[in-house]
Amino acid sequence: MLELKKGIDILSAIGGIQNMDGAERIFEEKCDPENLEKLHFIKNEEALLKIANAISLMTPDSVFINTGSEEDLQKIREMSLTKGEEKALAMKAHTIHYDLPQEQARIIDRTYYIVNEGEKTSVLARKILRSDAFQYINTNFKGIGKGKILLVGFFSRGPVGAQAAIPALEITTSTYVMHSANLLYRHVYHQFDDEAERRGIILTNVHSEGPNRPEDLPNARVFMDRSWLTTFSMFCTYAGNTLLLKKGNHRFAVDLATYFRKEEELSEHMFITGLSRSDGRKTYFAGAAPSGCGKTTTAMVGTDFIGDDLAQLWIAEDGTLRAINPECGIFGIVQDVNREGDPYLMKCLREEGTEVIWTNVLIDDHGVPHWVGNGEEPPKKGVNFQGEWVEGKMDETGKPVPLSHPNARCTLLNSAIGNYNESDAEDPKGVEIKVITYSGRDSDTMPPVWVGKNSDHGVVIGASILSAATATEVGAKGVRRQPWANEPFIPGPLADYMNAQFVFFNSPKLKTKPIMAGLNYFLTHGARGGEGKALLGEKRDVKVWLGWLEKLANNELDAVETPIGFIPKYEDLKILFDGIEKEYPKTLYDKQFAFYIDNMLARIDFQEEAYKKEENISPRLFESYQEQRMGLEALKEKYGSIVSVDQIMETA
Repeated sequence: MLELKKGIDILSAIGGIQNMDGAERIFEEKCDPENLEKLHFIKNEEALLKIANAISLMTPDSVFINTGSEEDLQKIREMSLTKGEEKALAMKAHTIHYDLPQEQARIIDRTYYIVNEGEKTSVLARKILRSDAFQYINTNFKGIGKGKILLVGFFSRGPVGAQAAIPALEITTSTYVMHSANLLYRHVYHQFDDEAERRGIILTNVHSEGPNRPEDLPNARVFMDRSWLTTFSMFCTYAGNTLLLKKGNHRFAVDLATYFRKEEELSEHMFITGLSRSDGRKTYFAGAAPSGCGKTTTAMVGTDFIGDDLAQLWIAEDGTLRAINPECGIFGIVQDVNREGDPYLMKCLREEGTEVIWTNVLIDDHGVPHWVGNGEEPPKKGVNFQGEWVEGKMDETGKPVPLSHPNARCTLLNSAIGNYNESDAEDPKGVEIKVITYSGRDSDTMPPVWVGKNSDHGVVIGASILSAATATEVGAKGVRRQPWANEPFIPGPLADYMNAQFVFFNSPKLKTKPIMAGLNYFLTHGARGGEGKALLGEKRDVKVWLGWLEKLANNELDAVETPIGFIPKYEDLKILFDGIEKEYPKTLYDKQFAFYIDNMLARIDFQEEAYKKEENISPRLFESYQEQRMGLEALKEKYGSIVSVDQIMETA
């Protein structure tokens, strides 16, 4: 069982500031009168001691307090341009930031949970003992801010007053990191004390890029102190490693939900989006997918976009499932973002009026960004994530250097996006979730959409996500298990997290249960009797899969019952495809929804074998797998290893 405030508080121990007198002395030393006055507005002593110890640890030349005022926001933009962490582009309010060529994704090999002796973590996670982390931070982080300005921001992970929202400090020497925070999170400087008192906890994030040189990257580390809800990040700039309000604090939120808010809250790696109909009905979805697997695209398909990456869920007093987006902006992958598939986002990226931070794309001679898959004529030369670039450039291994890095990003406010429902997104009551989806990158096994028969089956769909490795993680290769698409961010044993999922979705408090579905956009022709790796579907098909789920959740249609859950009838999909003006022949439906039994059984065997290596996994998981196995084997015995939907319907 995780214990909060157990063991030494590393930040406090190294910083050495133990009381408010000491804090005030260092504030007066490092803050000019204006920033000292801004800091004095904050009364929460825990927060002030955290800030004082971060100053003492990093020893910057000065401190800038970011209140979120327009004056402070503009100052940070100017500081980032002056410092050189960003450069202005041709379009107003657009800038480019380049991470080091060797650090353009999460450094999973150098990311650790700080643990106490005997404390268990996920078998898929790296951990470091508190004593060893103390030594590393004391050796490598102390004094890292010399010659720099330390920026301090006061943010909330969610709308002010929302049950699952948590206040957080961002403390960094990087102007790019603070500029990104200004776009991605809600400033709560004026409400910070009240929010800290309401939640009873504060998340603290301490970062410095240091000299920002390739030779420093072997010493780069991301440490997450689970007991003291504090992150440390050093010698890196990629936002996934440095803007720890995002995935670092998401990990803490997972811990808090799993161990301290069981049967009350969940913290998930999910988009939130809604579909509104002409008759006024609105249905909200929350959907999990590993980074780089279409989560942002799916979120943007909705008529009422709320968020593309993270979701805090809870059971409301009326028994409904509610959700908020802890962020108010997106840090989205731009590869394959184009006008056909992403019209709302492209309007922000290609027309004036939106503040955008670009990372690791190509900038042409006219100051215009370009990226792979944008559907536009690419330039012949420019500057990109590897420096000067010309068409046909090769890297040191002889491979072509692409126009942009596969993990190149754009950062912007959600409010700039045309289908963003700001009133619902900022409502502290959250939105009601009626559909939950789980998806990965599966080229040869699961159909495009299927729905669990009950809550246990839904949890198992989430537990069984597989995905091909993507460019979001340095060093990741091959096909990986990605339980709930949250695996990289689950600090404790998967058994604890899984148990919390079963308890939550089976809770009698949850009177209006969501349907829980699997999505798979990545079936290939080669896996369904054809040739090649081309996909059987395309981006716009997402509207159909979500549209079918919306109708099913509102009891407007029936479905085909199968051993893995419910799948659509052809006639229902045909009508929905007509709605997006696309032909949908029965032959394509047959390919997409045929059961390749051997692949499905092998997938179950793979998952069972992996989960049996872990302690205390809920028997509900294995019972669900066994139920599916028996049904699939019965189909195989009757029809062979490839079974059509028509044959499945014969057995119903």
